[in-house]
Amino acid sequence: MSIDFRSEAEAMRDELIARRRDFHAHPELGFEEVRTAGIVAKELTDLGLEVQPGVGKTGVVAMLEGAHDGPTILVRADMDALPIREENRTEYTSENPGKMHACGHDGHTSIALGVAKLLSAHKDQIAGRVKFVFQPAEELGKGAQAMVNDGVLSDPRPDFSVGLHLWNSMPVGEIGIADGPVMAGASTFDIKVTGKGSHAASPHQGVDPVVCAAQMVTAFQSITSRNVNPLDTVVLSVTTIHAGDAYNVIPQFAKMSGTVRYFKTEVRDVVKARMQDICDHLSAAMGCTAKLEFDSMTIPVVNNAEVGAQLRTAFEPMVSAMHLDERTMGAEDVSLLMDDIPGTYFFVGAKDETADAYYGHHHPKFSIDEDSLPLAAALLSTAVATFVLPES
Repeated sequence: MSIDFRSEAEAMRDELIARRRDFHAHPELGFEEVRTAGIVAKELTDLGLEVQPGVGKTGVVAMLEGAHDGPTILVRADMDALPIREENRTEYTSENPGKMHACGHDGHTSIALGVAKLLSAHKDQIAGRVKFVFQPAEELGKGAQAMVNDGVLSDPRPDFSVGLHLWNSMPVGEIGIADGPVMAGASTFDIKVTGKGSHAASPHQGVDPVVCAAQMVTAFQSITSRNVNPLDTVVLSVTTIHAGDAYNVIPQFAKMSGTVRYFKTEVRDVVKARMQDICDHLSAAMGCTAKLEFDSMTIPVVNNAEVGAQLRTAFEPMVSAMHLDERTMGAEDVSLLMDDIPGTYFFVGAKDETADAYYGHHHPKFSIDEDSLPLAAALLSTAVATFVLPES
């Protein structure tokens, strides 16, 4: 029997929107998602699912067991907000000062709960099981690892993994679903350059760490242009520099931090090694010392080609356009739930065409078109059904 998830999700429109607006009005930061997780756990329990709260501190895992044997499909949604003061003015503007859902996670949580409800209604037809993973702290890059550490990928281990991201630069009705890497791995770095302080009028009596740091910033850019294969993609950005407190003092220290984004872990390793070389040798040449701390937060999100092909076939009648090359240097720790599990993570258009101007993800005026919610719920339900409801 064919299941029309589009019509069933459309019938849930008001519920999806109301839930998303409630989450939007009550945003919680990473590992603080107590209210959100409580609502999620209650709704899933009310659906009759086997629910396990407190996974990865504030994460929730729920199992929907089908009536027949089959594969296990992991469905992931992130729940956390950002430390941003919202500038939108709506009836559901954030009520928590300095906190905002500025990336669509409020929508993701509502969508995944809708999918749980849609699939629960067809439980007797499901051949396999669906493991719903509501993850904390995606914006910190630590939530997925915390859940993995608590065993989210075992008992049972998923055979496939699916998930989505609302994408407010893409019109509603369109999706991005590429094979291979679609979101970058992310690393952060901190560098402390130590020189010798002196009076600014007598620089020859000291060793200036600010000049050394400035030289490093420039030298780092040669890594991407001269040490990495031009056919590979990498971004190295120094985003903070702090040194000194006075106009007339050459400081003792200069500190820098930033991020590296990449689609291949071997490229990350090249960048890290070259940054270390530059820190060691350039600082020595200028009479300073430099200490590099490099933290690999997430790995790239890599879509499985076979899974992607199946989903594209299933999605084609439901969307107006499919972008097969949609990629971003933004990072997502869902990659840890897909590392050696075949899966696909796709983008669902959510551009708010009624807004006076476009504001991207992580902006204080970020917004979405809520028409994207029922479509996204239908798409994610269809993705799961492709594996556990093969006749749908």
